Amino acid sequence: MEAIFIHIRILDLVDIFLVAVLLFMLYKLLKGTAAINIFLGIVAIFVLWKITAALKMQLLSDILGAFISVGIIAFLIIFQPEIRQFLLALGTPSFLGKYGKHFAFLSNWFESSYETDTNPVVVACRHMSNIKQGALIVITRQNELQQVVNTGVIIDAVISSPLIENIFFKNSPLHDGAMIITQNRIKAAGCVLPVSKKKLPRYAGLRHRAAVGLTEISDAIAIVVSEETGNISYCTGGNIRHNIEPSTLQQKLASDLGLDSEQADTESVQENVKKD
Repeated sequence: MEAIFIHIRILDLVDIFLVAVLLFMLYKLLKGTAAINIFLGIVAIFVLWKITAALKMQLLSDILGAFISVGIIAFLIIFQPEIRQFLLALGTPSFLGKYGKHFAFLSNWFESSYETDTNPVVVACRHMSNIKQGALIVITRQNELQQVVNTGVIIDAVISSPLIENIFFKNSPLHDGAMIITQNRIKAAGCVLPVSKKKLPRYAGLRHRAAVGLTEISDAIAIVVSEETGNISYCTGGNIRHNIEPSTLQQKLASDLGLDSEQADTESVQENVKKD
């Protein structure tokens, strides 16, 4: 008499857990895009194939198995942008923390501080917000985005609020692109960023989509000043927070860049703003 009990090893449980984590990360990555429906459809067909194989429904199992085999090639073609985005994100230290709160402690092992003078950036954003002057500022972390820097005009200058405001002045030839700040210097301006396909609010313009698009595939920080409303938006990890105050901007920059209180002095920023 055949045993009716299924023998489950510890490795089987680990296998199931790892597959569940992988599917969850893929779902979080594709959520909000048109590809999510295709992804769920492929998962459903795969589960149905395994069920028919377990029930020994040979004909249907063979048909679904052939479809899955051919579907791998179709999967790579259809999801080429998403797979590229996933692999790029996989190389960032914050990947585990980004796609699973329960794994955030692992990303802390790789966290570093990035020496960046954020005060001129915050002051410039406050000034540009008051006069509704559009801007898109990117602060790099581990990934220095050299491929993005090469699309703009190299500046390599010390960070200062007058320079930032002058670059994004409406009559400036570089005001439409993004400014890249790396290693505490303004590396380039007028840079071209990838645009996100994620569903965003209607009031989000091209600058907001570019900020989300870049932070989806890198560990950079993107700051957007809206030309229509003057609102300041803050974007990391493909997530954007709209309408934040300069003091909140200062705190988030200090936290995400690993700066101490002396490097990111909010009070000094507020004093500079009051002088205007």
